[in-house]
Amino acid sequence: MPSSPTMQAASLVSPATQGMEQSPPAPIPRVKLGTQGLEVSKLGFGCMGLTGAYNSPLDDDSGVAVIAHAFRRGVTFFDTSDVYGPHTNEVLLGKALKQMPREQVQVATKFGIRRGADGVSFVCGLPEYVRASCEASLRRLGVDYIDLYYQHRIDTTIPIEDTIGELKKLVEEGKVKYIGLSEASPDTIRRAHAVHPITAVQMEWSLWARDIEPEIVPLCRVLGIGIVPYSPIARGFFGGRGVTEQLSADSNLVHSK
Repeated sequence: MPSSPTMQAASLVSPATQGMEQSPPAPIPRVKLGTQGLEVSKLGFGCMGLTGAYNSPLDDDSGVAVIAHAFRRGVTFFDTSDVYGPHTNEVLLGKALKQMPREQVQVATKFGIRRGADGVSFVCGLPEYVRASCEASLRRLGVDYIDLYYQHRIDTTIPIEDTIGELKKLVEEGKVKYIGLSEASPDTIRRAHAVHPITAVQMEWSLWARDIEPEIVPLCRVLGIGIVPYSPIARGFFGGRGVTEQLSADSNLVHSK
């Protein structure tokens, strides 16, 4: 499997194991993403589920406690998006960040999926939307800059050069440190990287989702782009029967696509 960070779901301690003597956690290695200088914990924490996606949402205090626990164990790379919640996931992570040294944490968030007045989602890569989304995420997170800002999905109606051009301006203004893409084609990655260096590409990658291996993985190696796999245990499928047998019929884990 790749040496890049992986987005993994939190695993809470069950009542049966509370109070039991446990070995100290092994230190989490650190890894460079891309070639622009971003260093993160090799294991990242995907915050999406804290506000409900594949599960019922946690209350804020519990969510903050989970994030703080991950940080104490050595995780410094936290992944969210403005569409999670929507918005409430960034707010929750922002509350947790107030309890952590900002300079030791790498925050990744995303833009690009909008919900219309009718509740239907659509993809948007308009430059003015990029800027507005960034400003809104900064406010919700309560931070001055975003470490890694992904385009969550690619808007094929807008030239990627226009979208990345606006992201480049945000980097120059200090509001974003590094730029990423999520679920992008090889051609899009090449064109985007020509406008401004892409630090990371986030794609689904696991034992059963290996579509990126023939083209995207070699391309990222050539261009010096880090790969951040999401769903590395296939949305719980490789988590064992204790996970999959307890799913309700309408769970997003059952209908993940």
